[in-house]
Amino acid sequence: MKDASEPSTALPRSLLVLGGTSEIALATARRLIARRTRTVWLAGRPSLALEQAAESLRALGADARTVAFDALDPESHETALGKVFAEGPVDMVLLAFGILGDQAHDERDPVRAVQVVQTNYTGAVSAGLVAGRALQAQEHGSIVVLSSAAAERARRADFIYGSSKAGLDVFAQGLGDALHGTGVHVMVVRPGFVRTRRTAGRPPTPPTTTPEAVATAVELGLRRRSETVWVPGRLRLLMSALRHAPRPLFRRLSV
Repeated sequence: MKDASEPSTALPRSLLVLGGTSEIALATARRLIARRTRTVWLAGRPSLALEQAAESLRALGADARTVAFDALDPESHETALGKVFAEGPVDMVLLAFGILGDQAHDERDPVRAVQVVQTNYTGAVSAGLVAGRALQAQEHGSIVVLSSAAAERARRADFIYGSSKAGLDVFAQGLGDALHGTGVHVMVVRPGFVRTRRTAGRPPTPPTTTPEAVATAVELGLRRRSETVWVPGRLRLLMSALRHAPRPLFRRLSV
C-alpha cells in the first residue's frame, strides 16, 4: 500500500473535479497545476462553460479533459466516474458541485427546496461513495469535500442550504472514518462566505473569503493531511461560539 503521507505524494498529479465549472474548484485546480498536477478531469453537465474551463487549464499546461456528470442522476455516477478511473489512477477527487438556492422562494416551493438538498447532499453521497470505492481499489488518493460554515448551525436566512451542507459534512466525516487505514484521505473544507459570481448580490456574512484563498487552504490541508479545514482559519472559533449559543440568543443575532 502506498504511503500517501509522504511529501512527494501530498499533492496530486491527477485530479478529478466533480462540479467542473465551480470557481472554487477551478481556482484550486490552477493552484495545483502550478505545483504538481498534470492531468485534470472536469466533470459536469456538458456546456460551453465546461469546455471553456477545460481550455483555460490547458493554457496552463495541464492535460484537461471533460466528462459528463449530473449530480441529480445518481444511477449514472458509477459509469461517469468509471470512465475516468479506467484511464488511469486518480490522485484526488474534488467534490465541488452544489447550489445555493433561494431561501425565500424555496420555502414557498418545496420542490425547489428538495432540488437543493438532492444536489448538495444526496448527489454527493452517491458520488462520494463511488469515488471512495475507486480510490480504495487503487490504494491511494484523497477526497476533498467542499462543505460550508453554514453546516455548523442552521440560520434563519439559509436553513435549507445549511441543512443540505450539514448532511454533506457529516457524510464526509463518516466516509473519512470508513476509509481510514486504506490509503485514502478525506478532507472536509468549510469556507465562510465566498465572493464569487454565484454569490454576487447576496449580503455577505463576515468573515468573507475568495476562491483563491480557499485554494490556498486546500493545498496547505493536503500537505498537512488535515481532516478539516476552515477558511479563513479564524472562522473555526467564531462558529464554535455560535454553535453553542443558546437558541433565544442565536435568533437575535444578525448572522
